[in-house]
Amino acid sequence: MTDRILLAEVLVAAPLAVAVIVACLPRRWTTALAVGGAAVTGALAVTVSGLALADAAHPRVGSWIALDAAGGLLVGVIGLVGLVSVLISPAYLATATSSLVADGRRATFYYVLVNVFWAALLAVPLAGNLGTAWLLVEATTAASALLVGFSGSARALEAGWKYLILTSLGLGIALLGIVLLAAGTPGGGLGALTWRTLPTYAGDPSTALVAYLLLLVGLAAKIGWAPVHNWLPDAHSQAPAPVSALLSAALLPAVLLVAWRCEQGLAPVIGQTTARNVLIGFGLASVAVAVPFLARQLAWKRLLAYSSLEHMGVIALGIGFGSPLALAGVAVHLTAHAVAKTLGFVVVTPLLAHRPSAAREAVTGIGGSRPVLAAGMGVCLGTLSGLPPSPIFVSELLIIAGGFQAGRPWIAGATALLLALAFLGLSRSLLETTAWNTSADAPEHERTAALPGLRAAGALAAVSTVVLVALVGVSAWLPATDLVDAFLKGVS
Repeated sequence: MTDRILLAEVLVAAPLAVAVIVACLPRRWTTALAVGGAAVTGALAVTVSGLALADAAHPRVGSWIALDAAGGLLVGVIGLVGLVSVLISPAYLATATSSLVADGRRATFYYVLVNVFWAALLAVPLAGNLGTAWLLVEATTAASALLVGFSGSARALEAGWKYLILTSLGLGIALLGIVLLAAGTPGGGLGALTWRTLPTYAGDPSTALVAYLLLLVGLAAKIGWAPVHNWLPDAHSQAPAPVSALLSAALLPAVLLVAWRCEQGLAPVIGQTTARNVLIGFGLASVAVAVPFLARQLAWKRLLAYSSLEHMGVIALGIGFGSPLALAGVAVHLTAHAVAKTLGFVVVTPLLAHRPSAAREAVTGIGGSRPVLAAGMGVCLGTLSGLPPSPIFVSELLIIAGGFQAGRPWIAGATALLLALAFLGLSRSLLETTAWNTSADAPEHERTAALPGLRAAGALAAVSTVVLVALVGVSAWLPATDLVDAFLKGVS
């Protein structure tokens, strides 16, 4: 067992330990313990991620843990998103008026669930076995469904049930694929389904193709790919804002990594072109379905949800193209999306305190009354829309160029057209949201009142801007590095 594997195990155990400590110690220490524990977990995640990316050519594979370049990148993203989510949670809890539990236990219940959810999320990209990965994804469902319905309102409970039922149904379909693969893998049983043994599947290739399709269709429900994305808008809009950040910026790409590893493992059995075509199909469908919704006026959190549908589709297209340029674009896109989406949910708490109607309808004219809020929302939407010179603009160019590099000019051209339409829709929302519209300004007392979480939103907007600018520089350097080769090889 290497030190890197040991660190990964400690990383997963850290938030679980925090959950136990928070549940057992007096309530007056809850917030401090949760924040302190999150800082430790975030530091561990960055360390594990840095070690994996620094030695990307040599993935570490243990009995049940696999740490490669893509997994290391996801661990770093999930660690930082989780850290920010916990840091902004006190502001959310201070404004919460209802929950599934009594007021005195609200914070304890919330932080226990968040840390259990975070631990499962960190474990998903580290899973070295398909069966283990499935169990961990199922574990995220149990914890996050309770968090989606945390407020206890009728709409939140409905969204939580919808999310639980649809994603569990999808995971049940994926389980059928796992059973088919287990029956044909040398050694048999779920324990034989490591990422390195999937290419040794000895059964009928047509059976392997059926298993692969079952896996990706089932995982698509959890990733939020069209046409099985129906839970996504409701869950994002009803969950607490810190939880929505984890759902969008951490959960969706973590499960997408499982789908990517299935493609890498089964491509030698069913054919690389066939395996990638399935990903490209889900990617195109997701971006195409998202475009008309992004062109509408939507409440802020629903707008971010449909943006998730678009961006998970873009990442699927990049993985499906599979060329060096496309995979460099995937790495930049995944990171920039996480930064922008986390910022987008950080502004939710002060936004709702300033303008409660933002929970139900589109927001306009924020620049006139709350410039700091407008700045955070502007950085978020500007990045998500692919506004030049944002890193998502560069990553989308890389993915489209990667499509041409992979010999798929028609699909790359269709992708460019769909992304241009999505850009127009989000650009309209960007202008309307951040405009200085005097008629939409709040009354003077609302403009001068202190808002919970506003300073955090402003600070994160500044930090996010710096990170996003740095990502633009990274995107110019990344295609020429060995890191892209490591993404191609995976855990093999």
